[in-house]
Amino acid sequence: MNSHAPHIRPVIRQLDEAVANRIAAGEVVERPASAVKELVENALDAGASRIDIAIQDGGKRLIRVCDDGCGMAPEDLPLALSRHATSKIDGTDLLAIRSFGFRGEALPSLGAVGRLTITSRMRGGDGAVIAVEGGRAAPVRPAAANPGTVVELRDLFFATPARLKFLRGDRAETMAVAECVRRLAMAEPFVGFTLTADGKEIFRADAEQGELFDALTIRLSRVMGRDFIDNAIPLDAERDGLRLSGLAALPTYSRGAAVAQHVYVNGRPVRDKLLTGALRAGYMDVLASGRHPAAVLYLACDPQLVDVNVHPAKAEVRFRDPQGARGLVVSALRHGLATAGHRASSTMGDATLAAFRAEPAAAPAPAAPRTYQMDYRPSATAIRASLDLQAPTMGFAEAPSARAEEESAAPLDAPLGAARAQIHENYIIAQTEDGLVIVDQHAAHERLVYERLKVQAAATGIARQALLIPEIVELPEADAARILSIAGDLAELGLVIEPFGGGAVAVRETPAMLARLDARALIRDILDDLADQGASDRLRGRLDAVLSSMACHGSVRSGRRMNADEMNALLREMERTPRSGQCNHGRPTWVKLRLSDIERLFGRKD
Repeated sequence: MNSHAPHIRPVIRQLDEAVANRIAAGEVVERPASAVKELVENALDAGASRIDIAIQDGGKRLIRVCDDGCGMAPEDLPLALSRHATSKIDGTDLLAIRSFGFRGEALPSLGAVGRLTITSRMRGGDGAVIAVEGGRAAPVRPAAANPGTVVELRDLFFATPARLKFLRGDRAETMAVAECVRRLAMAEPFVGFTLTADGKEIFRADAEQGELFDALTIRLSRVMGRDFIDNAIPLDAERDGLRLSGLAALPTYSRGAAVAQHVYVNGRPVRDKLLTGALRAGYMDVLASGRHPAAVLYLACDPQLVDVNVHPAKAEVRFRDPQGARGLVVSALRHGLATAGHRASSTMGDATLAAFRAEPAAAPAPAAPRTYQMDYRPSATAIRASLDLQAPTMGFAEAPSARAEEESAAPLDAPLGAARAQIHENYIIAQTEDGLVIVDQHAAHERLVYERLKVQAAATGIARQALLIPEIVELPEADAARILSIAGDLAELGLVIEPFGGGAVAVRETPAMLARLDARALIRDILDDLADQGASDRLRGRLDAVLSSMACHGSVRSGRRMNADEMNALLREMERTPRSGQCNHGRPTWVKLRLSDIERLFGRKD
């Protein structure tokens, strides 16, 4: 029996257009920021070079978007307020979409839940205005107007007051609108944007000039900040018709939340699990636990290779080859971080400089350092093997005191300079041409050994250990098929699985370095990743964690005294080794102080 209407025969009714538009508005317009997004995208599709946005009360009372685009003719205004009426496509090919909008739902949805007025004029034509309130449109009237379009939305959700209860405060809604405008501005550097909230300009980005990448870099510096540009590496990669460009920040320039991650597909800002998962995977073994990378990624491809018609809000996309797109992002990020070599973020030097300044007497105690927890520990044999990978000049013979080392022949013009002293038996002080460098010897050598272990594992393969009795894991048939579809990839990482009838799989071999592996739990975790992201780096991450622990045990320890030759050998190898700017746990391995800043500390410079 139907619990919703147990004694009533259902009757099929045709909903009127006003109700249908209000229902559609629930998907298209969730909050004021959604309305701003739709209107600004319409302005971009109209070829605008300048877009001015004004809001009041977080967009609840007023949203006004003015553009200098192509405008509309008076006879087009009523049609623009009809559902599924659009100038962006002709309906013959829904995969050849090159514009932001194409569904023809935004304007009628906004007119159904608010008081909407559109004033528009084409160049060389007459201006006109049309108003719609709660889904009821007034006749078109002549109006004085500049070329372009002005869309004014007042009293959002007045026709559906229940929706107002789900909105946040004015400040939170204003911040959401500002974030929406910033995201769109980062993809359109040749378009000027202004955002005014309650009469106060809170965002401005004038149109940039020059080549596309240069213009994008300048626009990103205005939106993301100069620090992001100074601490980011450029990306440029292509594979199977997909092109990836953009900027990715160094691991030491990370954030406490995923608020500085922006992904664009053919210029459209998207929030896609596949791509954000690929972004995390690209930084997998270089970020501290709980930290998030900062990056702006632009994916470009033929529209036929990606479907943007997944959801009315158009924030999700579906690739024809999802694993190809993911692989391109992961490999480009890892290659870019590797070519960055020993670089660490410049903000670390600023933080170090601030630490030298006198603190107020009542300053709070510093936060406890972040700890790194390991789930898997390497065996003693594995640790001994990692010791063999140390640099020849870093043996463990007792070294003389390095409290005041004599100046060595190491060049000052080297990126990390020449070692001058070791303090507290853990920190190397090196002199450069324009300042000094402080190196954490244990963190630095830990990364060097870790990178060698990864190279060795890639060259010789992951050693496997056959189980005397295969472990049988019972799964639903769909999950079994999904895990078996990546059996080849898992075998390369040392985990060998086979079908065992029905929905069961048999685990025949496991990676030798994971001696206490819970294969059943690992397989279920991998399946969760596959369901959520379409791919899994779970096993790779655990293997890297063991290699990291082996490197930690096998590296130069804190308290180990080093002579000048050993210290300089460590500096030179850091300069040659990828990702040596941060240790295996994501912490910086070195910081630099400029001579000019040091002189300013002592009052030698103003």
